[in-house]
Amino acid sequence: MTEMVDELEEKRARQNAEAERRKRLRDELNDKTRQWADQRDSLNAQVRKLIDEANTRRESRDKMNAEVREAKAKRDEWNRKFNECSEKVQSLRREKMPKDGVPIRRIRAELRALEKKHMTSVMSPDKERGLVEQISSLSAKLQAMERELEQCTEVRVAEKDAREAKDKAEEFHLQVAELAEKAQAEHDAMLKLYEQADALRKEADQAQEKFIETKLAADEEHREHIEHIRQVHDFDKLIAGIRDKSRRAKREKDETVAKREAEDIFERFKSGEKLSTDDIMVLQKSGYL
Repeated sequence: MTEMVDELEEKRARQNAEAERRKRLRDELNDKTRQWADQRDSLNAQVRKLIDEANTRRESRDKMNAEVREAKAKRDEWNRKFNECSEKVQSLRREKMPKDGVPIRRIRAELRALEKKHMTSVMSPDKERGLVEQISSLSAKLQAMERELEQCTEVRVAEKDAREAKDKAEEFHLQVAELAEKAQAEHDAMLKLYEQADALRKEADQAQEKFIETKLAADEEHREHIEHIRQVHDFDKLIAGIRDKSRRAKREKDETVAKREAEDIFERFKSGEKLSTDDIMVLQKSGYL
């Protein structure tokens, strides 16, 4: 019986040691699980921050793109006005020119051709002198015609309108370029932020996988710990049962011996033998007296 109890206590000790080992592993894994969860949450917070900033950049880009479209529409509108004013200027110039005169545009073209010939051709001094005189004559004629046209109120107003339209078109063209550049910068910044968010999201996903992996391992160690604790309790019950049974057997044995001793003493008493004080106490305890 003693050997059986010793063997059971040894097995119990092994189960208890294994339960403690599993508990330590579970606690270590739970610590790692919390670390992975903290890392995952930190990364996800950074992702959200980057996404919010990227969305702000996108809103800014969209706003600037809308302003680009508005500026383009105004630029195109002023370009149309410039073309209309230019056509009106040309029409007025033709209208105000003498009916039998040569158009200014033809004189300008002829003057440009003569100036090019003078710069690119090799000629004798006499011919060069004649060409220079011809250029001077045409230039003077052109200036006189332009001065005459400038004195015409309608032409001056039309030319002023054309210049203003051109200035406005150029002004809005510059706005288009500036706004488009800023919109592109916001777009590039947005893409960079989304790329950074994607990279961090991958790290967060990896941390989540590690979290799940260590959580499952910790749960498994906890189940093993509970199972070994259950086996320890089972051994405790077995050992306690064996010890109770041993105590009951000893008690029954002692009672049997005491009863037999009391019977012997009582038989001696009946035969007239003188009993000692201890003998009387045994009889009293056994219920004979």
